[in-house]
Amino acid sequence: MKIFYAIQGTGNGHISRAVQLYPYLKKYGEVDFFLSGSNAQLNVDIPIKFKSKGVSLFYKPTGGLDYKKISKSLSFKVLQEAKDLPLDNYDLIINDFEFITSLSCSLKKKKSIQFGHQASFQSKLTPRAKVFSPIGNLVLEKMVKSTDYMGLHFSSYDKNIYNPIIKDEIIQANPIDEGHITVYLPQYAIPFLTPFLHQQKGTHFEVFTKEVTQITNSKNVTFFPIHNQVFTSSLIRCHGIITAGGFETPAEAMYLNKKIISIPILHHYEQACNAEAMRAMGVMVLKKLDNEFSKQFTTWLNETNKIQFQLTHHTKSIVEDLISKAPYN
Repeated sequence: MKIFYAIQGTGNGHISRAVQLYPYLKKYGEVDFFLSGSNAQLNVDIPIKFKSKGVSLFYKPTGGLDYKKISKSLSFKVLQEAKDLPLDNYDLIINDFEFITSLSCSLKKKKSIQFGHQASFQSKLTPRAKVFSPIGNLVLEKMVKSTDYMGLHFSSYDKNIYNPIIKDEIIQANPIDEGHITVYLPQYAIPFLTPFLHQQKGTHFEVFTKEVTQITNSKNVTFFPIHNQVFTSSLIRCHGIITAGGFETPAEAMYLNKKIISIPILHHYEQACNAEAMRAMGVMVLKKLDNEFSKQFTTWLNETNKIQFQLTHHTKSIVEDLISKAPYN
């Protein structure tokens, strides 16, 4: 079997999931990856055969999406790239929310499976944000078209929705509490974020950011470059984590029974939906970093309970179900 796996590279979560799935997928045949987007910072050892700038997300220093920069990143080469993808050479096409592959499948009448977190929004039962965004919802439901889907989410809200793909390093870990708070807020620039953390003088923070290339210190804050193994180690050893409204990182933190503060990227509908799902599970969700943070952080540190969930499906069984959806099966 030849497998084409399209990855949306607007963040690290999609790539991290592909890395975790690859050892299981390659047991069924040859796997070629297509990476689209330019925001991911992880260096990975998987066979990326095709690349595109695709559609990428950019953020303002104060936490919102930078729509001007996003629009400038759009390429008119997308249609030609879709036509050029050699999808006829593959038996199974897996699409983790990647638009060019979706367009190519439509043009070439190829069957595909949308797989991943965004795929869960094909179900009306998946939690949505309280403030509904018609455009945001349209993107989640319609931007990537497929003939089948398998979604991933914090809970199995519907029959085609599975639990998150948790990295082997997390599953095999013995979590401990060394007292620090891990921070991953890619939407905030260091000059904006740091003063809020300096105010919490009794707490040490390990902040992961693409703005540094080596470990640096500032009072009670240590800044780390983006690095998968180092971040995973910090998460395993932390007391809790402050992160955006993504999916993989909160899922790993819940699995490790760590406390979470979620601050979703402003005007990012998917993250607002994720935050609503987390809020229902007991996670503290903040709209943004502002003058209320010190009080909110103290409350969270002293009063908020940890969240933990159990996996109902191992990665091996999820891949088995994914392979079973190949068109010739």
